[in-house]
Amino acid sequence: MEARKPVSLLKSQDSFAQTWPDEPNRFTEEHVDKFLLWCVKQNSSDITIQNDRPVYNEIHGVLYPATFREVDAADMGIFLQKLYGPEARARLASAKDLDVSYEIRPDRYTRIRFRVNITAVLSRGRDAAQITMRALPSEPPSMRDLNIEREIIDAWAPRQGIVIITGPTGSGKTTLLAAGNRMLLERPKGCGKMLTYEAPIEYVYDSIHSPRSLVSQTEIPRHLPSFAHGIRNALRRKPEVILVGESRDRETINASIEAAQTGHAVYTTTHTLGVANTVARMLSTYDISEREERAVALMETLRLVVTQALVPRVGGGRCGVREWMQFPDDVREKLMDMHFTKWPNEIQRMINQFGRSMQKSAEIAFEAKLIDRRAYLLLSSSTGTG
Repeated sequence: MEARKPVSLLKSQDSFAQTWPDEPNRFTEEHVDKFLLWCVKQNSSDITIQNDRPVYNEIHGVLYPATFREVDAADMGIFLQKLYGPEARARLASAKDLDVSYEIRPDRYTRIRFRVNITAVLSRGRDAAQITMRALPSEPPSMRDLNIEREIIDAWAPRQGIVIITGPTGSGKTTLLAAGNRMLLERPKGCGKMLTYEAPIEYVYDSIHSPRSLVSQTEIPRHLPSFAHGIRNALRRKPEVILVGESRDRETINASIEAAQTGHAVYTTTHTLGVANTVARMLSTYDISEREERAVALMETLRLVVTQALVPRVGGGRCGVREWMQFPDDVREKLMDMHFTKWPNEIQRMINQFGRSMQKSAEIAFEAKLIDRRAYLLLSSSTGTG
């Protein structure tokens, strides 16, 4: 059997100049945090660790190898143990994917946090795993950092009702919600008691100065079993603001509507595209027999829907492009006067009067030379009532 070549020799043959300079012949738990910190310093937004492949950094939407050597079963065992614990393999074997948060404290004043998903996969004919780690900033960005439009900012804080942030996976929904939370906390009078229910907790607010606010963050299912359970829990704790990480089933949507009806500001996300589609998809979770009643309840509480997409920016990085619509009293009354099946077309007709369509936002970004023609055409056809 051929002896393993030392990493230093392998490096001399490596065509990937940006791999970890301290890469060991074999990962141990001691190496994991040092390696992840190096990845963060390379401006990696996502780190992907998979059996039989090098570790990859995603930097501005492009994958770059972070290790020269492929991850083998022993290396993967070390990463699973360090990031999740000894029961990781058993949980993966029972057909469950794992969502956790992971934190590194390089010194007493610094916290580097990650959102982690671990999923079982097949690699070279054997059961294996893929770990996806999203690097999170040490504090949430501001709305100004994200270049959020003034109309969205002005509509962000209703006294009561639901604000929905939508978009595909990786479109920055959680980041936008965190920026909105930061804005609420930094108001002169703060926001009172804010309860968040997240899976997992991504942003923390320790560094935000807000003496008139109290933030309590609960991780699903670590602290409570479900988002719906979380909202019911919130109603017993007298909050002003409730953040629900995701409304993906009828039980959670019902609980969000109930919370908004009882005087709370509720913020949540869905994986839909476009304002009109969001309303239609949320109602489609209900049986036909109860859909009309639930449609009225949803429309009574709806205040703002924002769809966000992240696309490559000209010159590097990524650019957020948004469709949004406000739902003031007169809009909600007009929609409730017609059958809910007509809402998607009517919302699409009204969107540029009470917000801005994705097509219009893409056009503005293209004319400002923020995005290229391909991204413009893609965004222009990405939302609507279809």
